[in-house]
Amino acid sequence: MQFRKKPVVIEATQWFKDGDHPAVRMTNGGKDPIIQTLEGPHFVTPGDWIITGVKGEHYPCKPDIFEATYEPVEVAFEHKSYP
Repeated sequence: MQFRKKPVVIEATQWFKDGDHPAVRMTNGGKDPIIQTLEGPHFVTPGDWIITGVKGEHYPCKPDIFEATYEPVEVAFEHKSYP
């Protein structure tokens, strides 16, 4: 049996240094960046994408996996008229 992943729009930020994403915490005296995931802490390296999941959780994704899995979404501009 085969399955297709449901199309889900995600929020993601590419991480490069401390302070780039509020979910990344520095440990070991500021040497090791980690992110707390549903599965426990994961190390983050510069260039990793920090993905916000459908339940608000965060997890890192390596750039090559991110590129193979996700593509940019064009957001339609909603024009509001004011009286």
